[in-house]
Amino acid sequence: MTALPVAANESAVRAAVERLSRIPPGAYQVVSCYLKLEPRDKTRGKYLIKTKNRIREALAALQRQDLGRALRAQVAADLERVQGYFAEPTRLPPARGIALFACGALDLFEALPLPHVHRSRLAVASVPLVRELVALEEEFGTILVAACDRTSARFFEVTAYDVAELPSLTAEATRPGKFHGERQAKRGNMLAGGFGEHNYHMRIRVERQRHYAQVADRIFQIHTQRPVAGLVVAGIGVDAAALLPHLHTYLHDLVLGVVRLNPKRVTAAEVREAALSLREERERAWERAHAEAVREGVGTGWAANGIDPTLKALQRGQVRTLLADGQDDDLRIDDAIEDALAQRVQVDVVYDERARRVVDGLAALLRFRR
Repeated sequence: MTALPVAANESAVRAAVERLSRIPPGAYQVVSCYLKLEPRDKTRGKYLIKTKNRIREALAALQRQDLGRALRAQVAADLERVQGYFAEPTRLPPARGIALFACGALDLFEALPLPHVHRSRLAVASVPLVRELVALEEEFGTILVAACDRTSARFFEVTAYDVAELPSLTAEATRPGKFHGERQAKRGNMLAGGFGEHNYHMRIRVERQRHYAQVADRIFQIHTQRPVAGLVVAGIGVDAAALLPHLHTYLHDLVLGVVRLNPKRVTAAEVREAALSLREERERAWERAHAEAVREGVGTGWAANGIDPTLKALQRGQVRTLLADGQDDDLRIDDAIEDALAQRVQVDVVYDERARRVVDGLAALLRFRR
């Protein structure tokens, strides 16, 4: 079965997970490849360099395994197909990641665009490694984007694979003619005219604040109906952040940030990209916080740092949050991520430079002390 990637699609990924999960172990091996395709990964073909390195390591490991000649040949051919696929840039999807599964014996070669990949990695196993696909939707949650100006508001729900626009909100605005009418009625009385202008602007200000309060109420209603994992506020100029003071108190912790987008012209695709970028920034902040918790926890026995100590903690089922260096090419890190996903452990792949200086390849926050 073959699928050419176009864009990340929730139903397509779910269907693929169902198909791939039904594949039983047999007289074959399956290549599973997860590749990050964020802008920095595409710079100077970094993604392809990583893929070639992973394939070279997989081929070397293949020679050390006790496999028959025919099976080695099958895996080698599948690895060659994977490398050939990524060697053609036009095949890359407009997504931030991709998962690819290949097995010639099963006539399997399936590529799935993804909104996020923990870490570029490649593995050869008896079955497809789909745990990251299963965990992705659950970890991502729903981000609500409120794009508003002084007279209207649009709402978007951004999930791991999609973006959908919800019903909008329009404010009841004062007609401009009201102020001019007041000023004409009080012609000749400058003081009265001043009050007319003042009252007009006060009424505009009150209506604006009432509008933002209504937008905040709508956000609260949406959240109570289907809880959101993050909130993004969008707008133009100084009005971009004007909604924030009106939000309900406990919604403030969900705010990922404020972006400058034209509420009336912005497209769903632009909204999604802005939400993903802010989510990525929040992830870097989480990485720094988790790394600091590791630094503090090692001495008290509530954290492990280093590949060997962390692998031992994983084997004992101690790990609550796994921190993996996103730039370290040690294959044991890839195996640790797969093991952590199997244990339903939170996986935090570290790309922030400050956080990486703390994490020695692998680290973990623990459920119980060492």
